[in-house]
Parts: sequence; structure tokens; C-alpha cells
Amino acid sequence: MRRSASLLQVLLVFTTMVKTQWSTVSGIYCKEMSPNVYRPHSVTITEFGAIGDGVTLNTKAFRNAIFYLNSFADKGGAQLFVPAGKWLTGSFGLISHLTLSLDKDAVIIGSPDSSDWPVVDPLPSYGRGRELPGKRHQSLIFGSYLTDVIITGANGTIDGQGAIWWGWFHNHTLNYTRPHLVELMYSTNVVISNLTFKNSPFWNIHPVYCSQVLVQHVTILAPLNSPNTDGIDPDSSTNVCINHCYVKNGDDVIAIKSGWDEYGISFAHPSSNISISNITGETRGGAGIAFGSEMSGGISEVRAEGLRVVNSLQGIRIKTAPGRGGYVKNVYIADVSMYNVSIAIRISGNFGEHPDDKYDRNALPMISNITIKDVVGVNVGVAGILEGIHGDNFSNICLSNVSLSVQSAHPWNCSLIEGYSNSVIPESCEQLRSNCRQTSDCYDGSSSSATHGQEPRDTLSTSQLLNPLMKFTLF
Repeated sequence: MRRSASLLQVLLVFTTMVKTQWSTVSGIYCKEMSPNVYRPHSVTITEFGAIGDGVTLNTKAFRNAIFYLNSFADKGGAQLFVPAGKWLTGSFGLISHLTLSLDKDAVIIGSPDSSDWPVVDPLPSYGRGRELPGKRHQSLIFGSYLTDVIITGANGTIDGQGAIWWGWFHNHTLNYTRPHLVELMYSTNVVISNLTFKNSPFWNIHPVYCSQVLVQHVTILAPLNSPNTDGIDPDSSTNVCINHCYVKNGDDVIAIKSGWDEYGISFAHPSSNISISNITGETRGGAGIAFGSEMSGGISEVRAEGLRVVNSLQGIRIKTAPGRGGYVKNVYIADVSMYNVSIAIRISGNFGEHPDDKYDRNALPMISNITIKDVVGVNVGVAGILEGIHGDNFSNICLSNVSLSVQSAHPWNCSLIEGYSNSVIPESCEQLRSNCRQTSDCYDGSSSSATHGQEPRDTLSTSQLLNPLMKFTLF
């Protein structure tokens, strides 16, 4: 126990070092974006009759305020300020060139009455996330075809009061999809920062068909047994940066998606150019970082660094299935620390259900050029379960500089995969023991191409820091 505690302390120290080491390369897609944009016009929600007592319903006040501020969209933009108080509301939409700013003691509370979350028709594409091609509840805060939208504050809170929705879900009494806390569609230049999100009925932050999205300094909280409370889910979106976030929830901390089966294939809206850094997460039912399972439009050019996953089901996860089509390729994950994680790395080729019976069973996904390096884990149940699909081997899966203190006598379970491994403890499965110089292209995180036969870079890595300590727990 003392040795494990010492190792955990080292993990905490390393997390701080990673933030410094990778600060120069994270956020490359969104470096010009900021929550601190001057708005020449500003109003406070109380000017529209809102009462912050946690009881009065303020939906009309929020909608009227947004309607009023729309007249300033072409005059430099506007800000809606939410002061200290508890502001109960149903769904309300945003506009372009708007900042929604919360005081540090402000709490926007989602109404527990489902009638305050309108039911709307689906998008024509049906390509989005895990939503069925049918009607759905509108998200608490939403917007479509917007530009220059900022949701920020001094760490104010947005609380979805999800418990009632989770109960309906478990009781099978919901006719429509549960709402998200924040969902923006077909929008550009979106910033979400310096806020706490709590108890979302479904996913918390869902940018879909968006570009130039920055999510930073965000805390997301939900009970560990809450269903589908994903933290941040960029979906069919490009040029996305997620950094310096803490998530404790019931499902994936971050999940990258791009559409579901035939709907995602036909709409063909990929997720690409995604930068993730300095994330700490805890989840009982999901992974620290996940890809899919809705990935039919394709996912590529993802770089994730400085991840800390504790007390969780899985660390790194790729989920797909026959019928998905699409691809997950050119993924680079580095500098990851895990503590008390059941499965460190999991790739599943037969995961999840289908939206209907119209999917093409011959639409096989392509999983290729996945690099995972500089990983350390303490108190890990299983090192990896890596399973491809018959007739569709997952290729160029590269593991490098991975040190895991594993409890299982059978640390790796691999089938229908191909790739390379170097400096992996415990020794990786046979399918990944090929000679990199002859048979494998290991993606190096650049957007141009995989590098053939590249040796691991000479950097200060997690296992270099912890390998001397790992000997005490491995033997």
C-alpha cells in the first residue's frame, strides 16, 4: 500500500510536468481563439424580469434577452450577463456574436419539467451521434448556423438536474432522446470556458458539424452511475481544441464521434484536426478518451497528450462494429498516466447496437495508424483487450514506452490486429511484436503522414520517470 501511494504521488507530480512539456504544441488549431472578446453591448438577465431564487421559471426572460441582443449582432456583438443566483430555465437558443457570461456564484438550472425542453424534429442527415432518426428533446443551451459564440464565466455553473431524466431512462418511459446541456450545430468560432457543468441528462458538451471549437478550463460533474453523461463529445467537427479540463462522470470523459451507420456514411462529415491536452478524468462506465462507436463519417488527425485517468473502467478506447463503415486513423496519444483502471487500452470491433436494420453489414470500418506511447499505469486490471473484425484486421497499432502494473495473469488479449510494440511492460501480445522497420508504419502525430519505421523520440516520458519505481510492484 505504501509503494502504491508513493507511485500515485509521482503521478500527481508528473501531471504538472506534462502540462509544461506539451503547452507549446497543444491548441494548434485554436490558438487565435479566446473567451475574452470585447462586446460593446451588454445586458443583465434581471433586466428582462428574471428572478434568481431557484424556483421562478425564467425561460421567457432568457429568450427575450437573446431576441433583444440579436439586434446588436452586426454592431460588434453583445453580452448577456448572469449574476449570482439560481436561475431556473427551460431550453433557450443562442445567436452569433454573443457572449453568455456567468458570475462565479451564478447557477443556470435546467427545469425538471420535460415540457420546458421542447421536442423538435431531427436534422435531415440523421448523422449525429447516438440519436435515432426521430424526434428529440432540445438541449438546454443550443444554437445552429452561428459564428463567434462564447459561453464562459468566472466558474459559474450550469446544472441540468439530470436525475429525473436518468430515472425515466432506466424505467423506459422516455419517447424521445434525452437532451444535452450544450449543443451547437453547424457553427464556427465557438469557445466554452471557465464553467462547471453538472448533472446533464445526456452528453454535456456536444459540438456537431462545427469548426474552430475551443473548450478549456471546464469542470464536468455527474454521479459515476449516471447513464450516458459523456463529458465533451466533438461530433463530425473539425479544428477542435480541448484542454485543461476535469471530468468526473458516468461515461466517456471525451468521446470523438462522426455519425451512426448508414446515416453517418451517407452524410460523410468527418471529425478531424482535434487537439486534446491536460485532461484529468474519472468514469465508472466509460473511458478517459474514446473514439466512436458512432464513427461512420470518419475520424482522423487526433493528437491527445497529458491525460490522467483515475478510478475508471478504461483508459483509452476505440469502439466500432461491422456496419459502421468509416475509419479511425492517424491518432496519436502520448503521456498518459492511469491509476486504478480496469482496462488500460481497449479496441473493440464488435461494439454497440445499430439505429435500425437498414445498415450495410458489409460496411466494415478501417482502424489504422494508431500510436499510443509514453503510458504509465498503477493498479491496472488488464493491460489491453484489442479485437479487430474477421476479414478486417485493424492495422498499424503501435505501442511504445508503456509501463503498466497489472493485476491479471493474462495482461493482453489480442485478435485480428497488426502492428508494433517497443518497450512495453508487461510484454505485449504476439500480434504487436513485429519488426517496425520492416512491417509497420507508426503514426508520429503529424498531419502529413505516418513515419515508416520511426524509433521513439528521445523525450522525457512517463515510463522514464517511473520505471525504477515500477520494479517494486511488478515483481
